[in-house]
Amino acid sequence: MIKLSVIVNHYQTPEILKICLKSIKENLSDAGFDWEIIVTDSATIEKTEEMMDEYFSDIIFIPAKENIGFGKSINIAIEKACGEYFFIVNADILIEQEKAIEKMLEYIEKDKEVGMVGPKLLNVNNTIQQSCFRFYTPLTVVCRRTSLGRTSFGRKIIDNFLMKDVFSKGKVIEPIPVDWLMGSAMMVRKSDLKKVGAFDENFFMYFEDVDWARRFWENGLKVVYYPESTMYHYHFQSSKKKSLFETLLSKYARIHIRSALKYFIKYKFKKVKYGL
Repeated sequence: MIKLSVIVNHYQTPEILKICLKSIKENLSDAGFDWEIIVTDSATIEKTEEMMDEYFSDIIFIPAKENIGFGKSINIAIEKACGEYFFIVNADILIEQEKAIEKMLEYIEKDKEVGMVGPKLLNVNNTIQQSCFRFYTPLTVVCRRTSLGRTSFGRKIIDNFLMKDVFSKGKVIEPIPVDWLMGSAMMVRKSDLKKVGAFDENFFMYFEDVDWARRFWENGLKVVYYPESTMYHYHFQSSKKKSLFETLLSKYARIHIRSALKYFIKYKFKKVKYGL
């Protein structure tokens, strides 16, 4: 019986995917259980198909002609996966810490009240990358997307969202409950999805991880940041605060705002807090 299905979401970066898959296979090489890797690939290019055929013929590869979005991509893999647990990652994750995946699996196995667990993510320069948060409010989006975030009022809103009150006290070394985890790396239990459901495909990009974590909490399952496992994430986000005009012109900002509106409307703008 397969215990763990590693689901890798990918979009047109075969060189990065190759590094990611090698690190996953190496990390699980001595695992005392059966596992599988599934790659779901949006807007598949020939170079990716050739690489998978040449180097990773033992991995389940699911191509798609178009960019189908994160949530739908993962849902397709979930339908195919045979594991009792799913470890969902983006292709820009690199795992170097010994037994990092196994540590997360042992943790979620021991506590049935934990429904989702995510590792500590590091930037390439070894600084900690913010990967756990409090739930968004409309004001959070405004402050993060405009120059309002530069004001003392805006910084206070953003600091609360980023859990600065928790992380400013020193390094977080113990597992802690958080509202939601960045979807770049998270582990869940297959059986819990009967209650929680899969990703909401109405979110093409952004907020699908926020929504999923909220549904875990609403079904009595904790979402936990687990700093004992560390992984690198080649995620880059500009810290520059833009004017409202610049924000509206940005393609990804517009997508983010549309997803935010879908999220707030779905939950009728109700503010909640489950984690620290």
